[in-house]
Amino acid sequence: MITSAARRFLKLGGMAGRVGASVMTSQVLELVRSGPEKNLRRTENLVKNALRIVETLGELKGAAMKVGQMLSLHEGLLPPEVAEVLRGLQREAPRVPAEVMEFEVRGALPNFDELFESFDFSAFAAASIGQVHRGRLRDGRDVAVKVQYPLIDEIVKADLKNLKTIFKSLVALFSDVDVEPLWGELRDGLMAEIDYLHEAENIRRMTELHADVPEIVIPRVIGEATARTVLTMEYVEGIPPAEACSDRFPEELRNRWGVVLSEFQMRGIIEHRFVHADPNMANFAFREDGRVVVYDFGCVKEVPADLARAYADAFVAVIDGRVEDLPAVFAGIGLHMRDESPVDVDLIEPYIALISEVFRAGPPYTFGQDNREIYSEIIRLGFQDLDQKTDLEFPEDVIFINRSLSGHFGNLSRLRATGPWRELVLKYARPS
Repeated sequence: MITSAARRFLKLGGMAGRVGASVMTSQVLELVRSGPEKNLRRTENLVKNALRIVETLGELKGAAMKVGQMLSLHEGLLPPEVAEVLRGLQREAPRVPAEVMEFEVRGALPNFDELFESFDFSAFAAASIGQVHRGRLRDGRDVAVKVQYPLIDEIVKADLKNLKTIFKSLVALFSDVDVEPLWGELRDGLMAEIDYLHEAENIRRMTELHADVPEIVIPRVIGEATARTVLTMEYVEGIPPAEACSDRFPEELRNRWGVVLSEFQMRGIIEHRFVHADPNMANFAFREDGRVVVYDFGCVKEVPADLARAYADAFVAVIDGRVEDLPAVFAGIGLHMRDESPVDVDLIEPYIALISEVFRAGPPYTFGQDNREIYSEIIRLGFQDLDQKTDLEFPEDVIFINRSLSGHFGNLSRLRATGPWRELVLKYARPS
């Protein structure tokens, strides 16, 4: 793993330059191609660039890889071949040698030998800021232990500065949108994620909130074996997402998982106002009895009461077909045009028309059912009327929660879930 800030910046800048040049060359060549050859070459180029991104960000880890994981959530933008390549960032990363991680664990837990009967210093999973290891405590409990990479706090801080420079330059090529709110949310979230004591508190609070929700399984924290850079939890197994989304499991079970995930989202945004805000599918595992295991609580968002109420009001307005009421709902939470005028109904109506299909009163909607899939369509709409959308002003909390919701739609699409979405949302947005 590269730890030098200067070398990491050069690596990121070099990647951005190579991908940009490749895209421009491909666009020029497309002018002289047509038909099947054009589509084939375009896909080949996208796959090649996706592999470049995965290789570079996977090697760098830290904030660089985290940003790549965020991009991979938006698979509706990409051909299936490219989405599959980027999805590799959601689950795996090149691993740090066992002897290095042993040094980190023993340094963080001075009483390590008293706590653990056994510990596998070779990781069974690797992510953006740390690795996960198997262990067994001296009382016989099997545990999963998240261990941060060496110097990860310095690496994250350096990455954020470098990535912001590159990101602003790239966005400026096609839009004058203000990236500060998005970057502020990302920066604060990443800084919180590198404090495992903070994540442990998130887990404890989320466990308490779901004490009476048996379909959600949350691994418990082992406090005596947890420090700022080491987080020890019960080892809880589940079916990995790739298997759960395959045809190996019946449609009825995938539907059940989809409903559990949806209630988890609605409960977090509207009822608990404490939402698991990293919709990466790798943060979930599945049980054959219909339960869902939730991992990784580094990115959890407090939802202000007025914002929770506004989301509930917006959902109800969409379901009732009262699109004209939405600008006033949005204005109440600070979402308006730059001149403080309400959002134009014409700007949001195409989105509402799509989302209304999910909440229709007729046959229940199935995510991922055809080429005109709602998740992909919503992403596509985001690139229309950019000149008006860059005049929007909104609170940072909206960006964060919307990212969580859009990622959730993507997860439902992967599950190809069918469910009573209308009744489910009204259960929380307009309780009886």
